[in-house]
Amino acid sequence: MITVDDLADVRTGDKGDTLILAVIARDRRAYDHLVESLTLDRVVAHFGNRTTRSPRRTLQENLTAMVFELPGQLGGGVTGSAELDGHGKTLSYHLLGLAVSNGN
Repeated sequence: MITVDDLADVRTGDKGDTLILAVIARDRRAYDHLVESLTLDRVVAHFGNRTTRSPRRTLQENLTAMVFELPGQLGGGVTGSAELDGHGKTLSYHLLGLAVSNGN
């Protein structure tokens, strides 16, 4: 098995209580693999049951990237959260550890 970390880099940000994850594939082959294996349902399940509203995955094919928006993951947002990481910056490492099939 390989992980997201083997195929891409991840950057995170926030908008209110919404965690935003940008997954930037290292090349076209990695992107194609991630489009197939890194589905919205898999990412939402990986982050547990904290997503409170409709999540979204947006493909950015020209950048070989995808963006996930997970509302509710930040527990109220930067100013309203008791979370240690209200911006969600460390949550990129959580996604990097997600195993994806090796394509064989």
